Amino acid sequence: MRSARRAVMAVGAAAALAAVLAAAPGSAAAEPPAPRTAGVEVEIPGPEDGTLAGSGHTHVPPEGRDRPASRLSSTEVAADGEVAKMVDSGSTADRLDIVVVGDGYTVSELPRFHADARRKWEELTAVEPYTTYRGLFNVWTVDAVSNQSGVSGDPSPDTVRDTALGSYFWCDGIERLLCVDQDKVDGYVAKAPEADLVLVLSHSTKYGGAGYNERSETLGYEGISTASAGNEKSGQVAIHETGHSLGKLADEYFYADYPGYERYEGPEPADSNITTLTAGELADRGTKWHRWLGEPSPDGGVVGAYEGGGYYATGLRRPTEDSLMRSLGKPFNLPGVEAMIAGFYREARIASPVTATDRTLRRGDTVKALVPRLAGADGRQLTVRWHLDGREVKPLAGRTQVRVSDLSLRLLDLRKHTLSLTAEDHSPSVRDRGIARTMRSTVSWTIRF
Repeated sequence: MRSARRAVMAVGAAAALAAVLAAAPGSAAAEPPAPRTAGVEVEIPGPEDGTLAGSGHTHVPPEGRDRPASRLSSTEVAADGEVAKMVDSGSTADRLDIVVVGDGYTVSELPRFHADARRKWEELTAVEPYTTYRGLFNVWTVDAVSNQSGVSGDPSPDTVRDTALGSYFWCDGIERLLCVDQDKVDGYVAKAPEADLVLVLSHSTKYGGAGYNERSETLGYEGISTASAGNEKSGQVAIHETGHSLGKLADEYFYADYPGYERYEGPEPADSNITTLTAGELADRGTKWHRWLGEPSPDGGVVGAYEGGGYYATGLRRPTEDSLMRSLGKPFNLPGVEAMIAGFYREARIASPVTATDRTLRRGDTVKALVPRLAGADGRQLTVRWHLDGREVKPLAGRTQVRVSDLSLRLLDLRKHTLSLTAEDHSPSVRDRGIARTMRSTVSWTIRF
């Protein structure tokens, strides 16, 4: 059996590479080999040793593997699809919402799913910039009740489980590739109020995962990451996948020996973290990560332009020698952190109203807004200012709640007045002015005595 497994793994890995690592970086001109099968493009995680150079892309069927029809009891049906807000940081309209769905959990194992979901959230927020910006996130759990416990393909390729989402290892013949039935996933995600990112936790300790990084046209989320709930390194795979879906980052690993990927000769990619340019050219042209050149990076290197990236051994360069977009367990490098923060603010606003903004406030009312704490950040990073009819009320700086009566000396007539709060994040991790402009938000109310 062990030799048979090795043979399946070897065939699967070769097929995945022949499928091309199906996406060349950005709008790369090099024509990738045709995918082996039609279907959904997914990213294959690297081997368990953390070297993502063993990963790639392939195409898999969106419906997952054939499996038995579910046979849930009335009790199980009643529990199936229940939604809970595990982390509440504010309105879904103003926060980045992660929806976590479990697979391979029976009705009696749902408490285990909730504990696994919380543990994965803690793994995610142990990595910057998630640590600092955890207050911008809501996390929802959706209970998916499986008829059987566990995941297909664990422990062996011929293991089949009757589960809600049809998770299975050995997807496309690759042991660590953990695929799902996307329609089933969407059915559960749709039960949550909103989804910006989706994480599927499969009830297994076996290493594996997958990245479905295409935006959902129907539900609007940025992508699906799959991970083994009981494997810490699988959590790193999920975080890496958010580098693609949220940060719009390219992979920084490359294949030195794969035909067709020895040298990139296409145009400058759109991705923010790979380039055809040298460090000197980045500086001269003021482009990509030029603002970070020469700075020590969290991943242990110095920001420059290092040969190899976007799957190509030469012709493309990456910002640092190593980072989470190249090796699991590494931090995001400085340009990667900036790109992730930009992704957070594409989906979230730093200030959101608690007091409704669609009614006129009177003397006895209190005006309140929600501005999340930025954990571990410099206290000077975040500013909160109030303005009355466009003029700053400096004594109110830093407050998130104001009584209208405190403004009475300024409201001596019967005209309508506009009171506004502006919150702005001055993160030292962002040097791009275009990104910085997205890191402020204003909430306004109408007041009349």
